[in-house]
Amino acid sequence: MRLHVVDGTYELFRAHYSKRPSHTDAEGRDAKATVGVVSSLFALLDDPDERTTHVAVAFDNPIRSFRNDLFAGYKTEDGMDPDLRAQFDGVEAAVRAMGVVVWSMDRWEADDALATAATRWGDEVEQVRVMTPDKDLGQCIRGTRVVQVDRMRKKVIDEDALLAARGVAPASIPDYLALVGDTADGIPGLAGFGEKTASTLLHAYGHLEAIPRSAADWTVSVRGASVLGETLAAQMDDARLYRTLATLVRDVPLAETLSDLEWRGVRRDAFELWCDQARASESLRARGTAMRSRTA
Repeated sequence: MRLHVVDGTYELFRAHYSKRPSHTDAEGRDAKATVGVVSSLFALLDDPDERTTHVAVAFDNPIRSFRNDLFAGYKTEDGMDPDLRAQFDGVEAAVRAMGVVVWSMDRWEADDALATAATRWGDEVEQVRVMTPDKDLGQCIRGTRVVQVDRMRKKVIDEDALLAARGVAPASIPDYLALVGDTADGIPGLAGFGEKTASTLLHAYGHLEAIPRSAADWTVSVRGASVLGETLAAQMDDARLYRTLATLVRDVPLAETLSDLEWRGVRRDAFELWCDQARASESLRARGTAMRSRTA
């Protein structure tokens, strides 16, 4: 048995900015992203290679979280397309109508819910598949037991693949993001620290505090080491804060048990009502009917 946990916020953004045709609901509101998420989830549920039986989808709703209290520059909804922002409540309702568990995050983020699920149930299933390419979820990878799946690029990232791609172990991902930054989350990183430099240092030392304060004591060769050492020493407090921002919470109080995450099929009445409201295509309606009858 596998557990699939999906980054719904990523899926919503991906669908909104995709080349899918525009779509409006019965009230004339943009519903392209919502319809795209529903279609994407049906594809996941119907994929024989994924063998999806237990699944949940997490959303940031609202975008802001406790991390905004820690750092003023952290990501917000500022600048977001209003048509996209207006779909956050509706997409959650649509996913629930599909019979899929939704984790709607407000104080925490969707990524925290995914990390909590991977931690809580990682030893109870054959594999936890974290469905997002977001770099910060790399910290949750554990061997081949907990993996990331980038559906768009058709890549599965286990611990060996992460080490090959980033040069660091999962436990070092927050330190890595603290140094190089993460523009998607508003984490600036430290000046001069690129991916190669950060991976070289963290591959050798693991965490920020273990990196010798004087570059003269570094046992690895890094271009511009003297300046970088001075930067790290002067901005260690900033780096620790950025690491805190990049560190996912693994004990979000999710109410469900693993059994609750079993997908038992589309909720007929709720899904038909959503289809009417969203002006869903006949093919999407038919897919919902097929998924319902197949799992009844």
